Amino acid sequence: MPIELVDKRFPKVPIERRAIAFLIDFVLVWLVSSLVPGNVIARSFVFLLVWLIWRVVIVAQNQGQSLGRWALDLKVIDAEFSKIPQLLTLTKREAITGFLALLATFGLTIGLANGISLLLLCAPLMVDWGAVMSDTEHRQAFHDKIAATLIVQTRRGFSLDLKVKKVLAQLQSRVRR
Repeated sequence: MPIELVDKRFPKVPIERRAIAFLIDFVLVWLVSSLVPGNVIARSFVFLLVWLIWRVVIVAQNQGQSLGRWALDLKVIDAEFSKIPQLLTLTKREAITGFLALLATFGLTIGLANGISLLLLCAPLMVDWGAVMSDTEHRQAFHDKIAATLIVQTRRGFSLDLKVKKVLAQLQSRVRR
C-alpha cells in the first residue's frame, strides 16, 4: 500500500489550488501555441510539444514543479517511491493531460458559437478532474491513477494563492475603514 504511506507523510492538496496551477500552465501553453502561424494541425502539434516540454522536461529538472505548481507550492511525486517521477511516468501522465487539454482548446476556440461542441470537447477534461473531486482519500485524477502519481504540497514555491488572499484581506480592511 505505497499510496497510503505517501498520504501519511504529505498533506493533501486542496482541489482549487490544483485547478489554478493547472489553469496557469494551460493558459501559458495555449498562449504560446496560439502565436504560431498556420493551420489547426500546426498549432495542435506546437501545443502538444510545448505541453510536453513544459510539463515533463521542466518538471523533471525543477523538482517536480511546473510554473503553475511552483506558483502554488505543489509538486508531482511518484506514488510508489515518494520521489519525482521518471521521465516515462511523467510523459505518460502528461500525454493524457495534454491530449485532454488540447481537446479543451478546440472547444474553447469554437466557444459559444456552438455550445454543444464546447461541452463535448471540454467534457473529457471535466471527467478527468471529476475523478479528483470524487476521490477524497488520495485526490488522484484519472491521469494520476494511470501514471501512479500524486500531487502534494511543498514548501518550495511562490505561494501565490496565499499572497493574493493577504492582499485581498488588506484591501477589504481598508474599504471598511
